[in-house]
Amino acid sequence: MREMKQYICVFAGSSDGRLPLYAEAAGNLGAVIAKNGYGLVYGGASVGLMNEVAQGALSQGGEVIGILPQWLESWEVAHRGLTELRIVDSMHERKAQMAALADTFIVLPGGIGSLEECFEIWTWSQLSIHQKSIGLLNVAGYYDQLQAFLDHTVHEGFLRPTHRQLLLSESDPQVLLDALLAQSVPSAGKWEKT
Repeated sequence: MREMKQYICVFAGSSDGRLPLYAEAAGNLGAVIAKNGYGLVYGGASVGLMNEVAQGALSQGGEVIGILPQWLESWEVAHRGLTELRIVDSMHERKAQMAALADTFIVLPGGIGSLEECFEIWTWSQLSIHQKSIGLLNVAGYYDQLQAFLDHTVHEGFLRPTHRQLLLSESDPQVLLDALLAQSVPSAGKWEKT
């Protein structure tokens, strides 16, 4: 049975990215999560930024739950040193379990998989499927252009300012974590008057 503590889900890539700073930030985020007494939920792999965030949490004695689809086990190399590794049947089951376990979500720099996970969770907030916060760890300005585009979607009338504000962004992991856990996510859905 799960302990009664908060769990932070981190979406992270299976690559390290171009800058060594990305891996450093991922490890630091994992360490910050563990030092604050929270559990880490992530994609279960032992490669890329996924590995770095897990290792960061484990290095501080943190609880780390990894969730990996069976067919990706050989591709991404399952992390066998976790507190718990769950092998599931599909990507949909992976994301559903991550969402169910998590109290909040942090997105590290990553590719289309990380972005897809981010946008799905953010959409669920907009549709009031859940009231969990989500934020970008904006390492070295990685998400600056994405944020500019999202502001453009507001300007063009495709995204409400209220829903735009649901996706937080900070460059410091402790500041982001504190902001996410303090954020009150409104229950008003996409079509409700606010």
